[in-house]
Amino acid sequence: MNSMVRWILLMLQGIGIGAANVIPGVSGGTMALIFGIYERIIQIAERSVKAIAALARLDFRSFVGHFMDLEWPFLIPLIVGVLVVPFAGARLISELLESWPEHSRALFFGLILGSIAIPWLRTSHIDFREYGLAIAAVAVAFVLSGLPPTELTDPTLLQYFFAAAIAVSAMILPGISGAFILLVFGMYEPVFRAIEAWNFLVITVFGLGAVIGLGLFSLVLGWLLRRYHDRTMVVLVGLMVGSLRALWPWLDTGRGLEWPAAHDSVGGILVLMGLGLAFSMAITWWEILKRKERILDGP
Repeated sequence: MNSMVRWILLMLQGIGIGAANVIPGVSGGTMALIFGIYERIIQIAERSVKAIAALARLDFRSFVGHFMDLEWPFLIPLIVGVLVVPFAGARLISELLESWPEHSRALFFGLILGSIAIPWLRTSHIDFREYGLAIAAVAVAFVLSGLPPTELTDPTLLQYFFAAAIAVSAMILPGISGAFILLVFGMYEPVFRAIEAWNFLVITVFGLGAVIGLGLFSLVLGWLLRRYHDRTMVVLVGLMVGSLRALWPWLDTGRGLEWPAAHDSVGGILVLMGLGLAFSMAITWWEILKRKERILDGP
């Protein structure tokens, strides 16, 4: 594939991950799983932690080695895409979610629903234990995604730091939305106001918390994927399924599930849900075809 085309595709994937991270109920980790780059991102995050740890020890030789070992041709366009959304599209996304909440959730409901099979296909051995773990993960995500949102009027810098560390850990977990965690903590609006106002102090503290949280959590996830790959993957699938509750188009103010009212434009909502479902099912079918090719080609 031409390097420019690959760069553009990676940037578009980054935009998809970034958009998911700022929409309550959608996880950037889910989009990374759909795009087939989830485990690769976790591996890169682990190497980044090792580089930072070497720098903290003033071991510059190890730092340079780990730094150069990062997959920069893969990482740079992905990061550019991820950062485009909160800085260039924060206001637009906020307005869309405020003006068209049911339509926005319906689109992503369809996208996630049609993509559930993708991480499941990356497992090799499933038995009753894996099914049990998946069901437990569904229950956990279903409960968490139903927590009512709150809002803080004047958060401290320490609150920004810890909110970022926890939310970014959720962002890399499929099904657990980092934006939704910010909503539960009451930090969603303050964070976006800081970004829109270019409050560099808040952005820096928030970014520092995100880097530290991402680093620590990626080490845990990387170890789980190496040691218990299939069980970890089915848990991720369960989190995706349970989180669909947060994307149900019709929710009350306390995030309780509802049926559409008589005056709701059900047709348009169902069309968007169908478009999202069709798109993600096409990606899933492509993944199935690639899997068959790998099996036919052999080791």
